[in-house]
Amino acid sequence: MKDISHDSVNRFLLRENYTPQDLFNEVKDELILEDGTVSVDDSVLDKPYSNPKKSTLIDYFWSGKHKKSVKGINLITLYYTDVLGVSYPINFRLYDKREGKTKNDYFREMIQEVQAWGIKLSWGTGDSWYSSVENLKFLRNEKVGFLFAIANNRRVSQQKGQFLQIQELDIPESGLMVYLKEFGWVKVFCQSFKNEVRHYIMYQPEEDEWGKINRQKFRTVHDTHWQIESFHRVIKQVCNVERFQVRTESGIRTHLFCALQAFSQLQTMRVEGLIDNLYQVSRQLFVPVIRQFITENLPQAFAC
Repeated sequence: MKDISHDSVNRFLLRENYTPQDLFNEVKDELILEDGTVSVDDSVLDKPYSNPKKSTLIDYFWSGKHKKSVKGINLITLYYTDVLGVSYPINFRLYDKREGKTKNDYFREMIQEVQAWGIKLSWGTGDSWYSSVENLKFLRNEKVGFLFAIANNRRVSQQKGQFLQIQELDIPESGLMVYLKEFGWVKVFCQSFKNEVRHYIMYQPEEDEWGKINRQKFRTVHDTHWQIESFHRVIKQVCNVERFQVRTESGIRTHLFCALQAFSQLQTMRVEGLIDNLYQVSRQLFVPVIRQFITENLPQAFAC
């Protein structure tokens, strides 16, 4: 990188105008575009020292990592996994309060876009933030099955007119059919984690497929969804998505696009067997430097 100047990087960031469809076009040839699963989630890119008044797109957002509102950029991503288990980010948004949209608005907008680009979905997944009735009805109208985490106080019924909170149900391992208020019939599953119990709802648009919604199917779709969590870790730890010094909107958008494209390149290398995992390239860059530093300086430290 010796021949690349700081100014040339800045000019590149300010000059380019990449779109989410450019990201999709980069990865579409690596994927089977039919019968896959798309997962939605958002992540806050921490920018604690930035001034929201001077840096576009930076604001205060709730962070699951910090358990409070923090200063940063909110990145919303659609992450697609095909029937062979190959997965890539295929669409994204940067939350912009000036647009007057919610995360759910962005989610539905992105789903419609990827379908127009040629994706034919079997499943949509997300956490409880995206399990609004409007989103559920939207996916049902699009004939897409779904698995969403759901808040413990959502109201369901097993008998007409008798609603209770979902946390009050005794849910068997195989799941339980219930009527979700304002939506319709779904199957509820319960999953125990270290510090909490979470509830999930599953739905299939084809009635003859309901019999296949069992515990094994729940685990399969649930495990597929968790790949987006790994994606968030890698773009922060390896692809440096949070590390930029530009303030303009165009520069920020270009940097974030490049970070997502870098993840996609690493994913392609892993799929093709060139690397064993997504952290390997980063380790190969830094471990020799660290080893050389220790070798050269440790004897001097002991001598002192």
